[in-house]
Amino acid sequence: MLLAEPQSTPADFHFHIGQIPVRVTGWFWPAAGLFGWGLAQSLAGDDTRTLLVYLAAWVLVVFCSILVHELGHALAFAASGQSSRIVLYHFGGLAVPTGMPASALSSPLRRLVVSAAGPVAQLCLATAVITMVMVLGYQVPDPGFLKLLPIVGNSLEEVSLASHPIPSMLGRLMIYHLLFVNIAWAILNLLPVQPLDGGQIVLEGLRACGVSAADQIASLFGLLIAGVVAVWAYQHQETYLMVLFGVLVVGCYQRLVSSGVRR
Repeated sequence: MLLAEPQSTPADFHFHIGQIPVRVTGWFWPAAGLFGWGLAQSLAGDDTRTLLVYLAAWVLVVFCSILVHELGHALAFAASGQSSRIVLYHFGGLAVPTGMPASALSSPLRRLVVSAAGPVAQLCLATAVITMVMVLGYQVPDPGFLKLLPIVGNSLEEVSLASHPIPSMLGRLMIYHLLFVNIAWAILNLLPVQPLDGGQIVLEGLRACGVSAADQIASLFGLLIAGVVAVWAYQHQETYLMVLFGVLVVGCYQRLVSSGVRR
């Protein structure tokens, strides 16, 4: 499967964060660059040097953001006594348990917490970025949805009236990317579609409530939601989302069949 952990290759980049091993596959970088190419090109125009700088800024933000997301999962694993490793690859990232399974993870609620830790880590990063920008007296670049949020939108608008724009175009772009990736992508990841975190949260929540058909319900719900998003992405020419959620549709269908539901 495309969403499974890829095999190791000589092009992989390895490092550690504390005791947590991190592997970045060779395909992570071009995949991240391809996803941000359109925006970087539209901003840079015919200036190739500026295009490369903007593209590098996007890839750096994606790398840091996905790493923070998976680090949230890894730290939640560690809090449960489970060791893990992080893999960043063409479709995002994985926090993979290693060693003997921790007894604490036999609890659905504990597994739910592990699933929620990734998006929560990203939202915390976005909050820290917003706070830093506001404390420095600058306007917060709006990715298009911040001002729509209750309370937050009004506060940001009031602060913006008394603040100055970030002087550097590259600086504004970095903050914009950080907020977009760590809010919009975190929310997307919370959609109730397995194996996204939202799908795992729904599954573990149903199990915690003692629902006997938890796997079938979570898979069916994920199949419907993934199908709707894939169709929407096709209609709006969002190729990456269309492919991603198309793969998720297939995965949810396979889970539904393997859990005992037949056509």
